[in-house]
Amino acid sequence: MSFNDNVQLDPSRVSDRRGRGRGAVVGGGVGGGLLLILSLIFGPGVVDELGLDDGSGTTQEQDAGVPGGAITECLTGADANEQLDCRILATAESLDGFWLPYLEQVGVTYTQPGVVLFSGRQNTGCGTATSAVGPFYCPADEQTYYDTAFFDDLVTRFGASRGPLAQEYVVAHEFGHHIQNLIGTLGAAQQDPQGPESGGVRVELQADCLAGMWAAHAVSVPDPESGEPFLRPFSDTDLQDALSAAASVGDDRIQEAATGQVNPEGWTHGSSAQRQAWFSEGFETGDLASCDTFAASDLDRP
Repeated sequence: MSFNDNVQLDPSRVSDRRGRGRGAVVGGGVGGGLLLILSLIFGPGVVDELGLDDGSGTTQEQDAGVPGGAITECLTGADANEQLDCRILATAESLDGFWLPYLEQVGVTYTQPGVVLFSGRQNTGCGTATSAVGPFYCPADEQTYYDTAFFDDLVTRFGASRGPLAQEYVVAHEFGHHIQNLIGTLGAAQQDPQGPESGGVRVELQADCLAGMWAAHAVSVPDPESGEPFLRPFSDTDLQDALSAAASVGDDRIQEAATGQVNPEGWTHGSSAQRQAWFSEGFETGDLASCDTFAASDLDRP
């Protein structure tokens, strides 16, 4: 899904903290790729609480007290079509443009989540995170965090498409967790964190559905500066890109790749098929009521 070239972007919408490391200590440890798999199985909150580093033995602490700079090279939709960090910015602005009026209609006030680009190690309101956890949302500081290197891992390690909507889906999913924080469903993941019918799985599948809702409306969300829609109409290929990303981080696929076995009792995000199904449900209906994973008796069939 490509952005219209003339869309005007606000570089200050993103806080760029990449490359702000404060030194390194070299030693041995478990590979960071394993922690990435663990974080996607168990959820980034578990990794944060355990205080795990990136597993490489290298600590690259970042100063959470120093705000990141704006990504000043990201000014237009044309920039978003060329550069990943600009695409994250443009997707965030499109998500803001969709969720603010939509939530107003259902009596919920939308607040913009922060958008932070980082590398190495990052202090957050939820604890210390590393690049190994992949993208995540922290409800304590209401910020979404992205190490842009993850998007290569999504393709090379997990087999997702390189298409732009695959990347935009990731941002929309993390914004979905912020929407859950606003509507009061996010806490279910902590109360009942794992298992095939758990609150954790239902939270993640709902976030997929909310991402699908945004995709359903995205081509009509206007840029307030230019008046043009942020995004051009997209093709079936674009949609398949998003579905490939959703499938690539299904619990069953990740468990089988990591251990050769599938154990639904350890699920926290849902199967590949479930993640695709709930994204599709949001996309096909564009309706918040259809994303009530907590009322679903069968998570395989929205």
